Amino acid sequence: MSVLNRIACLQRRRDEVPNQELARELVEHKDREGIEEIARNLWNKDVDIQNDCIKVLYEIGYLAPELISLYTPDFLKLLKSPNNRIVWGSMLALSTVAVLQADEIFPHIGEVMHAMEQGSVITCDNGVKVLAAVASVNDEYMGTIFPFLLKHLDSCRPKDVPQHAENMAAAVDSGVKGDFIHVLESRLEEMSAAQAARLRKVIRSVAGK
Repeated sequence: MSVLNRIACLQRRRDEVPNQELARELVEHKDREGIEEIARNLWNKDVDIQNDCIKVLYEIGYLAPELISLYTPDFLKLLKSPNNRIVWGSMLALSTVAVLQADEIFPHIGEVMHAMEQGSVITCDNGVKVLAAVASVNDEYMGTIFPFLLKHLDSCRPKDVPQHAENMAAAVDSGVKGDFIHVLESRLEEMSAAQAARLRKVIRSVAGK
């Protein structure tokens, strides 16, 4: 039986439960043929099928990113899709495989950055995760990517600063630590009490590295 028939829209469901259940089963059985069928249908002409398939794939990515890493080129191409749901879903999928596929993603970081700048809040949030994960892999990637992340952190909406700082923190090394802390400290006065507390926690964490 085709696993595609299990996705929500083909079950005439409007919720995400069928997609989540299918993802868990594909992971449990390491069903690479089933995952391949879902991945092929990222390019289906039916937008609802596309949307359900990207949902299944990033749910797999949460659980077992190695099972979807093969489809990194598809996720990168789909950052240019006119379907916003596919764009942010693909960025989310990339965030789950970014460390595993850093060498594949790095030549396309310009496309990731462009999608972040032009896309939805979800696209931007997950783009930060993708770039930070790739940057963490080696000094070359860090040197190329982190200036962009610092500029973004310096100019993004105040309410986004704590989350983005938290997502970048794991990638910070001694070479960028000072600049990272400087940007965070420069934005503290814009924060609410709760947001400032989150930022100070990040600062303490990074300063202790």
